[in-house]
Amino acid sequence: MTEIHGPMSHSYFSQRLRLHYVDWGNEEAPPLLMVHGGRDHCRNWDWVAQALRDQYHIIAPDLRGHGDSQWMVGGTYGTSEFVYDVAQLVHQTKTTPTKIIAHSMGGAISLRYAGIYPENVEKLVVIEGLGPDPKRMAKFTERPVGERMREWVDNLRASSGRTPRKYASIDDAYQRMQEENPHLRPDQARHLTIHGANQNEDGTYSWKFDNYVRSWAPFGMGIDDVHELWSNITCPTLLIRGLESWATDPAEDGRLDHFQNATVVDFENAGHWVHHDQLDRFLDVVGEFLAD
Repeated sequence: MTEIHGPMSHSYFSQRLRLHYVDWGNEEAPPLLMVHGGRDHCRNWDWVAQALRDQYHIIAPDLRGHGDSQWMVGGTYGTSEFVYDVAQLVHQTKTTPTKIIAHSMGGAISLRYAGIYPENVEKLVVIEGLGPDPKRMAKFTERPVGERMREWVDNLRASSGRTPRKYASIDDAYQRMQEENPHLRPDQARHLTIHGANQNEDGTYSWKFDNYVRSWAPFGMGIDDVHELWSNITCPTLLIRGLESWATDPAEDGRLDHFQNATVVDFENAGHWVHHDQLDRFLDVVGEFLAD
């Protein structure tokens, strides 16, 4: 098992929410922001951060509703709100220009941030952060808006009555983590479980994320606007996907055409969490890309 010397925890405020982030030190080095995906947490980056901390000043936030950050009250978890949180973190820590590594939903957030503030991002690595393929997106947007709104209301109502799942022990939660991603080594699964779960008052354990993050809003930025932001990104961009994942090839489905300077790299024997499933190769590819 690889020993991990952890980072320091800090807080900042965004839309009156107290949000959490970790700082791996080395403040004199170039900044590197790491943004996790949905229903995840900042400590999922620990193995990557441990390998890169000597070259970079690494900061990794817990997005609102995730990890040790506060949950949203009286609103929704929209991508624009997450973008604002990232913008506030970068602004308040004065870590621009920065390089970014991001996963899944965190990748979608980081792509939009880089398109809004291209001058603030020097390099961008996105692991399966482009979202659903164009065909699936078209099916979603073609549905009548009233139908989408009704589904959203139903989902939110269901979330309000949903009790967070409780596990009798941390070992039970650990078993669930292993089931979710069979590529994980036992030490990886246990580490992610320890940092991704809270112990309840009755002694059981539950995941830290807010169940409301499961409800995707039926409205928001249109796909043409998203593509425009992608086209605004000026920095070199690395788009990574696992060949055992659901993600389609952006070079084949046309999404790569919206980028000025992007390259796609596929990873065999990897699913959605490429940085866990093929850590050594991921570090080789990303380390070389960031250093160029």
